Amino acid sequence: MSDDSTWLGRAVDLASANVADGGGPFGAVIVRDDALLATGQNRVTRDLDPTAHAEVVAIRAACREAGDFSLAGCTLYTSCEPCPLCLSSALWARLDRVVYAADREDAARGGFDDRAFYELFERPRSEWSMAIENLRLDSSAHPFDTWLANGARTAY
Repeated sequence: MSDDSTWLGRAVDLASANVADGGGPFGAVIVRDDALLATGQNRVTRDLDPTAHAEVVAIRAACREAGDFSLAGCTLYTSCEPCPLCLSSALWARLDRVVYAADREDAARGGFDDRAFYELFERPRSEWSMAIENLRLDSSAHPFDTWLANGARTAY
């Protein structure tokens, strides 16, 4: 089962099955060494969790299965082009590759338009509809100082 299209087909099948079960049209699989490590389906409405995108669900499951927060050496196959949240999660997980089927235009046609986020990130934060404010406390850097002083920390 080493063919990209086979793994990608599995992600698309998971997405379609999720729609049939009342969920969103997204599915993902993570593969390491030509073996399935984990799967994920969109669980946003089921779990009332806006971060429970199929890719994030799959990444969480794969990390548990691998016993590591790094998924280096793995490929994420996803039914649709990852949104900014999912793409960031894939980068933090250190995945080697992401392969997707439908693109952002297909997602927009289905009512999942990520363009607003891509466009927002290009604008200064002062123009965002959600306020993002930095409030410096005397102790603001303390967690990082404590982190750096901890010789037993797990680097990531």
